[in-house]
Amino acid sequence: MAKTLRFFDILFAASGLLFGLPILLLLALIGYWDTGSPLFLQKRVGYRGRPFVLIKFRTMKLDTAWVASHLADASSITPFGLFLRRTKLDELPQLWNVLTGDMSLVGPRPCLFSQHELIQERSKRNVYNARPGITGLAQLNNIDMSTPELLAEMDQKMLAEMAVPTYFRYLFLTVLGKGSGDRVK
Repeated sequence: MAKTLRFFDILFAASGLLFGLPILLLLALIGYWDTGSPLFLQKRVGYRGRPFVLIKFRTMKLDTAWVASHLADASSITPFGLFLRRTKLDELPQLWNVLTGDMSLVGPRPCLFSQHELIQERSKRNVYNARPGITGLAQLNNIDMSTPELLAEMDQKMLAEMAVPTYFRYLFLTVLGKGSGDRVK
């Protein structure tokens, strides 16, 4: 099953990057005007606990502290960043992470190495045996990284139930706008 899901990841990520290129370029240009640096690059915990660099469109001011979203101040979000977050367009550059194999479209959201409690909870549940994802069961149920134990339990449940139909259901629900991103205080 893992090879089948990886095939779909590559197919959808490559298609999304190819057909979405005009939108990606437009968002990058607007992001450049908004903050002067449209892309946000950050080291995250990946497959088997290895580090990788997550790519997103920047939604916060350049001087914002590098903390988990639920610990960041809402005043750090730019007006354009608010639009990107609400529409989930800030996630589009992660298609590159999916294409390169650092991520999957569906999986546990990658956390920061400073989120020790979440890393411990996920490690106990073997969550790092899967690639992190852009969307997943926790996101669809509005569970974010502010509740590490609950998030890790939901990630474990998602991975235990993962199958091709489940993968497509999570993608479909995400595209329809169900769920939300990480909360900002």
